[in-house]
Amino acid sequence: MKKSLIVFLFVIFSAFTIHAQQTIVTGSVTESISQEPIADVTVVIEGTDLITQTDELGAFEFTSNLPLGEQILRISKDGYSFKRFPIVINEGQTVNIQDMALLKDSAADLFTISLSDDELNDDGAGLDNISGLLQSSQDVFQRTAAFEFSSSFFRVRGLDSENGSVLINGIEMNKMFDGRPQWSDWGGLNDVLRNQELTTGLQPSSYNFGGILGTTNMNVRASQYREGGRITYSSSNRSYRNRIMASYSSGLLDGGWAYTIMAGRRWGDEGYQDGTLYDANSFFASVEKKLGEKHSLNFTSIYTPNRRGKSSPNTQEVYDLKDIRYNEYWGWLDGEKRNSRIKEVVEPILMLNHYWDISSKTSLNTNVGYQFGKIGNSRLDFAGGGNPSPAYYQDLPSYFLADDDGPDYEGAYLAEQEFINDGQIDWERILDANVTNNAAGLPGAYVLYEDRTDDTQLTLNSILNTEINENILINAAFTYKDFKSENFGNIIDLLGSTGYLNVDNFDGFQFDARNPDRIVGEGDKFRYNYEIDASVISGYAQAQFKYSKVDFYASASLTSTSYQRNGLWEHSAFANSYGKGEKLTFTGVGAKGGLTYKITGKHLIDVNGGYLTKAPTLRNSYSNVRENNDVVSNITEEKIASVDVSYIYRSPIVKAKLTGYYTKIQDANEIAFYFADGLANINTVGNESVSINQTTAFVQEVLQGVDKKHIGAELGLEAQVTPTIKLKGVASIGQYTYDNNPDLYLTSSIFGRTNTYTANIKDYKVSGGPQQAYSVGFEYRDPDYWWFGATANFFDNAYVDISPLTRTENFYLDRDGLPINNYDPEIARDLLKQEDFGDYMVVNLTGGKSWKIGDYYVGLFASINNLLDEIYKTGGFEQGRNANYNELLADNSNPKRVFGPKYWYGRGTTYFLNVNFRF
Repeated sequence: MKKSLIVFLFVIFSAFTIHAQQTIVTGSVTESISQEPIADVTVVIEGTDLITQTDELGAFEFTSNLPLGEQILRISKDGYSFKRFPIVINEGQTVNIQDMALLKDSAADLFTISLSDDELNDDGAGLDNISGLLQSSQDVFQRTAAFEFSSSFFRVRGLDSENGSVLINGIEMNKMFDGRPQWSDWGGLNDVLRNQELTTGLQPSSYNFGGILGTTNMNVRASQYREGGRITYSSSNRSYRNRIMASYSSGLLDGGWAYTIMAGRRWGDEGYQDGTLYDANSFFASVEKKLGEKHSLNFTSIYTPNRRGKSSPNTQEVYDLKDIRYNEYWGWLDGEKRNSRIKEVVEPILMLNHYWDISSKTSLNTNVGYQFGKIGNSRLDFAGGGNPSPAYYQDLPSYFLADDDGPDYEGAYLAEQEFINDGQIDWERILDANVTNNAAGLPGAYVLYEDRTDDTQLTLNSILNTEINENILINAAFTYKDFKSENFGNIIDLLGSTGYLNVDNFDGFQFDARNPDRIVGEGDKFRYNYEIDASVISGYAQAQFKYSKVDFYASASLTSTSYQRNGLWEHSAFANSYGKGEKLTFTGVGAKGGLTYKITGKHLIDVNGGYLTKAPTLRNSYSNVRENNDVVSNITEEKIASVDVSYIYRSPIVKAKLTGYYTKIQDANEIAFYFADGLANINTVGNESVSINQTTAFVQEVLQGVDKKHIGAELGLEAQVTPTIKLKGVASIGQYTYDNNPDLYLTSSIFGRTNTYTANIKDYKVSGGPQQAYSVGFEYRDPDYWWFGATANFFDNAYVDISPLTRTENFYLDRDGLPINNYDPEIARDLLKQEDFGDYMVVNLTGGKSWKIGDYYVGLFASINNLLDEIYKTGGFEQGRNANYNELLADNSNPKRVFGPKYWYGRGTTYFLNVNFRF
């Protein structure tokens, strides 16, 4: 008995001795304001490979291979200012530093709030931007792309935002019409959208399969917000002039309740472009009730009605006569600027989320989302008057200089002076014309109407996450969407007339043949009226594996999508315009996988690859959805294959990532609408009454079976050279080209449909922002909580969007079907050369200061973009009007081009100023 007791005591004593002799560094990290623990803080012993992260309680621990003597412990997390602590490690002793405090980084606030809403989305197809997908990124490359490159409408890897998924509380927000997020549906709610989870590229997401640009989920669960409030005022000259926001979060209250509310307003008579009014309100409420330890219900409502004036793309002639602020869409009326092109979005979002913690390792999140409302885009129609556009080609100097009888210099001079001195919509003339028609008993000559879309969408999904063991995580989700869209023209202002004729003034066709020659008034439907019914059923499953030397994952998805158009009016030019059309069904599949190999704690290799097929968007499924049920010929699923390989280096001083990528897109469709001249070789299908010599028509251009290739490299580098100075550099070098010669055909109410031609566009560049972008900059962060930063950003290889029709046989064939007599291949090659916008540099400055006043905090942030007032083009497109060799040659031979490309220019020097008060 005594021997047993002695042995037992010896073992216990030895265990304590061994533990006492073990060298340990341990501690915890808290938020300096709330004193709450912070998880996922990176803790590094500088000068070593030792790196770890804090757990849910903010705690960390090092237990092996510790260096002895004086060391520096560095703690950091994106969104916070880092800190360095000197420590002394002695063998066999424990270093314990509890409650090390991190202060939120003021720069993170600035980045979240300074991004202008109109920089996230634009109506021009060439200007679609993905900044909103990137704004929560922790990677220096993604942050730079979002905030430094956004004004140039840079696209990461040359891809637009339909290739990324945006979710709110696990519910996807991408629109069924074009696959892109409608950013204004949650615009102005910056303070409550800070809690974001982001995956980039093909990396695995816990919410859905995602696209090849990744997934952003905005968590608006009420219990996840820090208790407290914030009031913010902002001023800018970019899109709006003023903004005010106020938000408050209760934190988790007794009884298991939590709530967060927010209201905001943004307004201004005009932004940087002339006549671009901004009028937007934002409301948000989220309420959560915890039902015991395992269940919780959260209800969220978002309502952000907004109106903004659009700005016009213009030819170079127009910019030369005016400047880059010029906007042809407005004119003076009763002493105020009235814009004829107003975009109005009113689409409330309601969602109910159920969170079920089945066990400590398994959770199920079930969501119901409902969105409804309207989008309207206004414009003028002129059935009985001249074109009201002040930049109409027949009113510009170039038209007179291109006269067939020789240049009319007097006419050109008078047109030039008229445009320089006025050059805006003449609302008074429009009203007078309608009054005159009223007196004569005629319908109005002009009317203001809007292209209206009223959508309703119900989304149901369930998301399962389960941890099999410490190495294996399983994700799975099921989603159902039911979508209905009503689309029609809507009369919003008769402009002094008593009614307007619902007939196509260009060719005399009845828009509503079952109610011919109908006179419509304000609030009536006009031009077109149809419905779209769509549904999506999808599911995905994913397994993630994490081990000491390698992490890897595999994911698969299956999606069924259906569309059907229902024409509510019969267009007199199309027998198939009324009633339900063919039901389209598409099956999408996806598979992706990847791995991260940890060579050491500092050196990693990351590889991702995937292949997916997806349904074409509604926008690209119908050749002329407003007028008939015709489906794009040979329509099929779009195919995408993508792979990227990254080398990652991370140390206490330097973080770097070098990525190479390759993406191939196949069987895509593109549809364009424009007025074309020079249709010299029209051969129609099924419409023998139409002459093949038809040369002028408003057409729908269908480009079918388009292949694209995106290849390039990305580099992101940041170095904390001193405790207060950080240097950063970013480079993106890409080449985005068309990779085949797709099919092309035209449709029109005049001639029906043409034969199918080949568009010779292989190796032409895909437009959409610069294909090369570079950034160098620095940040200085003073211990007294003020900071300053500057970046120089360089851009090159941005191209105009080409006109595919001019790259078909219609360009070089005459009306007799034979080659044009004077056709010169060398001249043609020059005429069809794609325009490169050239290189340019943009310098941006940012800075801020924070103060603590008792228990309150005040922050001041400011930024100046394009400090040197650089003038540069952000996008543009060739007009398809000159559709053959002789037309284009004649236009290029003129002193000024009549139908040259139309461009968008970037803003000159702009500012953003923000003051916030936190309590």
